[in-house]
Amino acid sequence: MGQYFTNEKLPSKIRKTTCNILGHSFTFLTDNGVFSKDGLDFGSRLLLELIPLEEVGTKVLDMGCGYGVFGIILNKVTNATVDMVDVNLRAIHLTMRNIKENDCKNISVFESNCYENVTGKYHTIITNPPIRAGKRIVYEILFKAKEFLEPNGSLFLVIRKEQGAKSIISDLSEVYNVEILGRKKGFFVLKCNL
Repeated sequence: MGQYFTNEKLPSKIRKTTCNILGHSFTFLTDNGVFSKDGLDFGSRLLLELIPLEEVGTKVLDMGCGYGVFGIILNKVTNATVDMVDVNLRAIHLTMRNIKENDCKNISVFESNCYENVTGKYHTIITNPPIRAGKRIVYEILFKAKEFLEPNGSLFLVIRKEQGAKSIISDLSEVYNVEILGRKKGFFVLKCNL
């Protein structure tokens, strides 16, 4: 089975999912070979429900965007300008379709292996890091974020306890001021500032 953080060619089976969150209804096209193909996962929903919307700011980077959940929802709810990146070309294609499906404005999406093609600075970087991609990739996403944050910007993420949340929090605390915004069913939602 292919992984959502690669470009392995799995048979396509596009499906339409819907979700209601933060007072809005969204429709997302998903497919095999992308994360959470059956719809909005619990961890991502928890992160979106706990992120302080008044702190999102006007420029957001959705790192490892998958089919576009974080960027599209934050764009619609906060009117932020959003850049969305992923290494998975199928995910990027789905994101482009989902931007149109949800009638979003001021969003761009492009291929990037972690921050390889990212050049901007952001008030918010948001991610549900691809744990199965391995520690090196996850840590590159989390620790290199500081180079792309504006002053007073924040990295927001969700991580599961059994995926090493406590050690990740400890490691992040060596570089960032880490605040646990909430935890539920083994998921931790974190805010990291410089």
